[in-house]
Amino acid sequence: MGKVECYREIIRNILTPLLSREYSNMEAANEAVFDEKNDRYLVMTVGWQRGVRRIHGCLVHLDIIDGKIWIQRDGTEDGIGYELEAAGVPKEDIVPAFHPENVRPYTGYAVA
Repeated sequence: MGKVECYREIIRNILTPLLSREYSNMEAANEAVFDEKNDRYLVMTVGWQRGVRRIHGCLVHLDIIDGKIWIQRDGTEDGIGYELEAAGVPKEDIVPAFHPENVRPYTGYAVA
C-alpha cells in the first residue's frame, strides 16, 4: 500500500468514530463526506438546536495534497493532528492549514 492509500485509511479510521458522537444540547448528527477521488474528507454537523436554530457546519476538513495531510478545519476537542501522529503520520506530512503560513513553522508541523 502506498503512502497516500495509507493516509486515506488512517483518515477514515480517525474520522469515522466522530459519526457516532451524540450531542446533549441539540438534535444534530455528524455526517461523513469522503471524496477519495479528490482526497477531501469532511465531517459535517447537521441538525437543530432547540428546534429553532439550524446547525450546519464543518467539524473537520482534511485534504491530501502532494502526499501530505492538510488540516483545513479542526473543531475537535483534542486535535486531529495528535490523532494523525498517533496513527503513524509523521509531523512533516501534517500541515495545519487553518494557521497562516507564517505561523505554521512554530506549530511543529509542516509549513506546506
